[in-house]
Amino acid sequence: MGEIQVLTGQLQIVPALIGGFMLIVGLCSMVTKERLYLSETLLATVYGIIVGPHVLNWMDPEGWSSNSLQLTQEFSRYALAIEVMIAGVCLPKRYVAKEWVSLSMLLLPIMSIMWLVSAAVVKFIFQTSYLHALAIGACVAPTDPVLANAILKGMFAESHVPLRLRNILTAESGANDGLGYPFLFFALYLMRFSAGQAIGTWVYATWVYQILLSVVIGSVAGYVARKSLQYAENAGWVDKESFLSSSITLALLLVGVCTLLGTDDILCCFAAGNSLTWDDWFRIEIEDTGLQETLNIMLSTSFFIYFGAIMPWQDFTSANMLHPWRVAVAIILVMLFRRLPVIMLAYKLIPAVRTWQDALFAGWFGPIGVSAVFYAVETIKQIDEHPDIRAGRVGDIVFPIICALVFGSVILHGITIPLVLMGKRMGTSLAWTQSYRMSFRTWSRRTRTEPNENLQKPDDLGTPDPEAICAQ
Repeated sequence: MGEIQVLTGQLQIVPALIGGFMLIVGLCSMVTKERLYLSETLLATVYGIIVGPHVLNWMDPEGWSSNSLQLTQEFSRYALAIEVMIAGVCLPKRYVAKEWVSLSMLLLPIMSIMWLVSAAVVKFIFQTSYLHALAIGACVAPTDPVLANAILKGMFAESHVPLRLRNILTAESGANDGLGYPFLFFALYLMRFSAGQAIGTWVYATWVYQILLSVVIGSVAGYVARKSLQYAENAGWVDKESFLSSSITLALLLVGVCTLLGTDDILCCFAAGNSLTWDDWFRIEIEDTGLQETLNIMLSTSFFIYFGAIMPWQDFTSANMLHPWRVAVAIILVMLFRRLPVIMLAYKLIPAVRTWQDALFAGWFGPIGVSAVFYAVETIKQIDEHPDIRAGRVGDIVFPIICALVFGSVILHGITIPLVLMGKRMGTSLAWTQSYRMSFRTWSRRTRTEPNENLQKPDDLGTPDPEAICAQ
């Protein structure tokens, strides 16, 4: 009789930990999401910290690979690629063309201000040079599609947030992830080259090769995929399972191709998602399947369990001026001033953000997440690959600072809605709270009754948009 062998390695423990968490949270998902309004990302991060090496030590990602940073970057890369593909596919017909004014405002001047404000906080709190602060600030300039999905989906969002606002925030989070490269490489090139050479390299290497080429590749790939799927379905060549997974397989293909070419794979996937559903055909075909929501839950939960386990708590010491109080102050300042003030001031220039209540929601819910981790590791990678770069201590502090900001965003954005609703239920008699309630109810009532701007005009294609009819 053979011996019974019990395997207790990470390869056996980690699937059990992640699968067990997903199963237990899934069993009470209606309670956590629709009654307590707690997102999976918040619960997953806390769970990752508990089972990670600093508490129970059941899960230690540092031992999974000889290069744990590369593992982190590739995990975040594929999570982002699939999420921005889903974001592109979820948008209504020709959405980017229709809302180009709002997107241009959010992706150019407002994102630039978010970058500069974040850099100023880093410079002030951690006493870095201006270029070093710009490099670190670039990592948190984009809003995160993984965390944004957790905020923009569900009962609360559907009941209280206008569809146009959800759409514009989804489009912003999908597009600006890929646009983090110009902000990051602007600082990195200035560390390596003279000003003239840095600007020239930044224009042709970043804007032309990485950004423009990735948009072209993604748009063409999405168009070809859409036409191919339409032909294959009409010919009876493709089954339902393959059809539903086509957007995900397209994202994986584009990540591989863009990585080989050295261009922007994240932006490419978003462009492909938009092109794939440009005429609304693909989105309508898959919208009732639940595939995208399932993928979103699995991706976000898995990544943030991993993130909780790799939190570099040991780095938050007096070394490199990463005192815990400095980190805490930086989190508060970035959360308050990175995005909210500029959105509140400029919302009248953003057609999709119509009221101050819209601006308040859009300004606060601009989360920092997976994309920030990706760019932090990219910063370290660029510093390691170019010995001539004058990086100073950026390579030592960028990852712990970014992880702290991501952790702060997960916690603060994850508890905002429960706290707001808790305050509402407590029935406080403060005058400003009563005023806020009235404004919030008015906004919610208008959200449920306002006409859907995605309805087609009579002279479009002759038939109304099916999503607009359902939304009514």
